[in-house]
Amino acid sequence: MDIRVNGVRLHYEDSGGAGPTVLFSHGLLWSGRMFDAQVESLRGEFRTITYDHRGQGASDRPRGTVSIETVYEDAVELIRVLGIGPCHFVGLSMGGFVGMRLAARRPDLVRTLTLLESSAGPEPRKNIPKYRAMNAIARVGGLRLVAPSVMKIMFGKTFLTDPKRADERGRWLRELTSNRRTIHRSVTGVIERSGVEDLLTRIVAPTLIIVGAEDVATTRDDSEQMQKLISGSRLEVVEGAGHTSSVEAAEDVTRLIRGHLCGRSER
Repeated sequence: MDIRVNGVRLHYEDSGGAGPTVLFSHGLLWSGRMFDAQVESLRGEFRTITYDHRGQGASDRPRGTVSIETVYEDAVELIRVLGIGPCHFVGLSMGGFVGMRLAARRPDLVRTLTLLESSAGPEPRKNIPKYRAMNAIARVGGLRLVAPSVMKIMFGKTFLTDPKRADERGRWLRELTSNRRTIHRSVTGVIERSGVEDLLTRIVAPTLIIVGAEDVATTRDDSEQMQKLISGSRLEVVEGAGHTSSVEAAEDVTRLIRGHLCGRSER
């Protein structure tokens, strides 16, 4: 399904149903499909909605850099147009950047918040030259040229070396390399994002923070810092997962999310 939001067409998938609504917000270079396992498991109890950020997945690819602030504004408008606020918001990495802004600035729209492999800070300085170089290469020649390096950022060693998961790795490699060259606009927005540490103390929604033990992009230290700043938040470390725990450790992540949602769904 498609919907017009802030002048662009966003693609979304809606399971329907009368249960509480869970809105899933994906990470950079992916789409709402990264939550397939969670949607499949939760859709009987909850109304699940995934969407693709502008510039990614099946959504429109407007010109210019796609800033995190713009993607945040899209989420606000999406919730308003669909009439689903307050909702349970689940954001991974880039989706987490959106979620923490949403929960801090628009608490009326967020029932609970789940942040996976995310960070409240700006991109670490040490990463910026490498990421800009990879982005420039992908812009000219496509993501296939940097795919091996990107896979090592997106997934942990356990997932990447498990011979039983070769088919899964193949699927996500295909997903990765299917990005058009215009994805550089979204990558630039992530690299250039501002930190929002000062906003986290304003978050009142019950918050679960999940991080893969093998995450090299947004580390456990990043998650621990968020936990300190978000009052009453809970941190869970998922063993054997990297920067994409919704895929790498799908059952564990779904269990954690379900427990968080069920503890608050009565509100």
